[in-house]
Amino acid sequence: MNFCSSCGAPVRHEVPSGDDRPRAVCTRCEAIHYRNPRTVVGCLVEQEERVLLCRRAIEPQRGLWTLPAGFLELGESLLEGALRETREEACAEVTALGLHAQLDLPRIGQTYALFRGRLVGDEFAPGPESLEVTTCPRDEIPWDEFAFPVLRIALELYFADLDAGRKHVHLGAVDWEEGGTGYDHERSFLRDHHALELA
Repeated sequence: MNFCSSCGAPVRHEVPSGDDRPRAVCTRCEAIHYRNPRTVVGCLVEQEERVLLCRRAIEPQRGLWTLPAGFLELGESLLEGALRETREEACAEVTALGLHAQLDLPRIGQTYALFRGRLVGDEFAPGPESLEVTTCPRDEIPWDEFAFPVLRIALELYFADLDAGRKHVHLGAVDWEEGGTGYDHERSFLRDHHALELA
């Protein structure tokens, strides 16, 4: 940020009194501008041992596969946003089964809240942000064509739970090695992982 969104004057970057990190502070009206993480919400949709995947029609990562997910809007709960994103990207109605994972990406200021859901009926289709939507059995998931490591990790945790015969809520952070990016699967990893077992 270079200019104040309140009055248009230049900002300076400094640690305000009582704070512990630099903020953009207006040189005229002294408004303090905070940058906070953005929340991404989505659904891991189950249908008879298959999962719903969308092939992205937009950048970043156009043409690659993902779970239906996107940014939370003002006025929505996490669950409302996750269900809306699933309707928008996959034209699918879903019954929510519970929170699956809350995964942070501190390096880029994002946090993901992903819910398990079950498809209502058999109808789904590409929305405006999807080229293709399908349900995939585990052995046909295009792991090498997954758009975002964070969503691939969430899906891997889901299958690990299925293999163990348990359900968890997963908490953790997704990070990557120096020289990698948030799109680099081979250099991305899950850290500070906690699996809270559900009764």
